[in-house]
This record gives sequence, structure tokens and C-alpha cells, in this order.
Amino acid sequence: MTQSEILLEVGTNELEILEFFIDEESSSGGCERVYFGMNVAKVMQVIENPDLAQCDYAQHPSFLGVIPLREHILPIIDLSVWLGMDRLNSDFDLIIATEFSQAINGFLVSGVTEILRVGWDQVKPPGTFLSKFAKAAIIGTVERNGRFIQLLDMESILTDLDPNTMRDAGFSGVHAKRCYPALVADDSQTILEMVTRNLKAANFKPFTVTNGQEAWDTLCRLRDQAEAEGVDIHDLLRIVISDIEMPMLDGFTLTKRIKEDPILGKIPVILYSSIITDELRHKGEFVKADDQVSKPELHEMAKRAIDLIEGAV
Repeated sequence: MTQSEILLEVGTNELEILEFFIDEESSSGGCERVYFGMNVAKVMQVIENPDLAQCDYAQHPSFLGVIPLREHILPIIDLSVWLGMDRLNSDFDLIIATEFSQAINGFLVSGVTEILRVGWDQVKPPGTFLSKFAKAAIIGTVERNGRFIQLLDMESILTDLDPNTMRDAGFSGVHAKRCYPALVADDSQTILEMVTRNLKAANFKPFTVTNGQEAWDTLCRLRDQAEAEGVDIHDLLRIVISDIEMPMLDGFTLTKRIKEDPILGKIPVILYSSIITDELRHKGEFVKADDQVSKPELHEMAKRAIDLIEGAV
């Protein structure tokens, strides 16, 4: 990717989502269509449902078994069961094959609508709208063409299905020389808890926000406080740790703003995502992120932060 191509794509605060739906029986006996979305970057392909049925031996009721997909063995999850929905069976049900957090899974849904390009500023926090689902399952909502699309927290789904995937994410065995204040930004409550647990165990004092705009507002308040009190910004904050995909303001745009600010720019920034690819790494480097971590490597977060702060890199 050339520098001009990176410039065109980074800082636009946009993402592409795959819109899909689940049909369930309404209270009147008809069909109610509920729309969801996930980041296109996590999608491998969409395939037809090979008529899988629930396994009697499954550890989780949403597990339907496995099917071959090219060189992979694809576990299939009935997303409606995980969400607590009563899906109407159809001959046209589809499976969305995904790859993220170093895991490959298929999710059974009623159908796929289209790929949408939206701005993160159009993604509203889940509390903005009423939802029948647990807040932890939804990271945000987008209104498009008169309907609401609920963006799913896919990492929370994987963690719920297999708690062992992140069991050791909070403990790294390292310890900072001093108690460093850290700002952590993530729209997933599951991941937020894992990162903060990791930092606390390493002698950090983390405070958290759930979207990029809230992170930027917090940073501006800290910058103004440092100026008013005549102290260095490092007295109030030593590091920013941010997810890339967040409502209101994404991690790339947040980092770009931080690094362009003459005061906040002195604070190191670590970006992380479940889909750190070469392309995403180029974008992170372009906005001058100090480090980038994939979510399966969350157990390294405290060590990477200490290295940046204490100069051990």
C-alpha cells in the first residue's frame, strides 16, 4: 500500500459492515426480521446451510457441529440460540464464516442483506436505543433506510462459548516500577475487563471509556487540567491503550488526533484489534501508533506498555 493510499483510508473514521438478519416469530404469529451487523474484515465468506441440527453432545446449546471449509474445519454456531431468539427455520438460511482473534467459526443466520460503508460517528452506543438483547452482546446501533442494525460484539460471543480462550489474558507476571495511570478505550465490556485486569496486576491504574469520542474528550480534559495546574501531562496520564473498532471515533482517528496535538502527542499509544493484518499495521504506523497488539496477545499488553513507558524497547 502506498502512502497516498494509506492517507486516503486512514482518518476517515469509517468501516464496512456486513448486514444480516434473523427472522423470528412475532407475538402476533407473523415474522419479525431483526437486523445485525459485523465488521466485513472478520468475514471469510457466506455459504449455504447444510441442514445442520443441534448436537445432543454439545457443551453449548448454540453449537451445531462442524463442516469442512477449504483447508479448515468450521465450527457452526446458531446465532439465534446464543441471542435467545426463536428463529424461524428456512430453506434459505446461511452461514457466515468468520476469522478473527485467531479463531475460525461459522454463524447460522436467516439471511444476508448487503455490505454497508458507515462512519463510526453514525454508530450510536447500545444504550441510545432500546434493545431486547443484553447490553454486552451489542456494541452499537446504526440506523439505515428506516431500520436499526445492531452491531454484535463477536469477541464476547467467542468468550462466552469458550471461556478458556481468554482465561489467562489478565495475567502476565510483569510489574511496573511505579503505578502508572492508563486510559483504556474499548466498546466491548468483555475485552475491557480483560485489559484492565492485565494492567492492574502489573501495577497500573487504568481508567476506562467505551468509545473513541469519550476517549478524546477525556484526553482533552486531562490536557486542559495539566495546563491549568502547570504540570506535565505525564503526571496525569502515561499511556493510551485503544481498540481500533469503536463507535463515534475509531482507534486510528483517535491516535491521529493524539499524535497531532503538541501536548497529548507525548503520550505513547497502543492500538489493538482482533484483526491485526498487514494493511491495518500500515495504517497504525501511518497514524504513529507506538505499538500494535492483536487481541489473542492481550496477555502481553502490560509488558508492552511498561516497555514503552520505561524505555525498555
